Amino acid sequence: MTKADIITEIISETGCERVYIQKVVETFMKKIKKSLSSGENVYLRGFGSFIIKYRAKKLGRHISKNMSIVIPAHNIPSFKPSKSFTKLVKKNVPIDKF
Repeated sequence: MTKADIITEIISETGCERVYIQKVVETFMKKIKKSLSSGENVYLRGFGSFIIKYRAKKLGRHISKNMSIVIPAHNIPSFKPSKSFTKLVKKNVPIDKF
């Protein structure tokens, strides 16, 4: 499902105008990005959490040059689904699908 698909689904359920729904979805995504980029996690009860994960410095390999490189410590955005969301997916999505 793409962002356009989500917008279309919301329009069909609410009957609101495309421009309005598109603006709401875009603003929602901007606010999550802004919060995470300023160091603040986002918690959506019953859905999940958009959190910042710390990755420690580690030693990696540059395969084409056959040399070791140091990957510096950094933060990355991550999504952690709620327990109810995880349970719903486990219940409804068959294992052999992937």
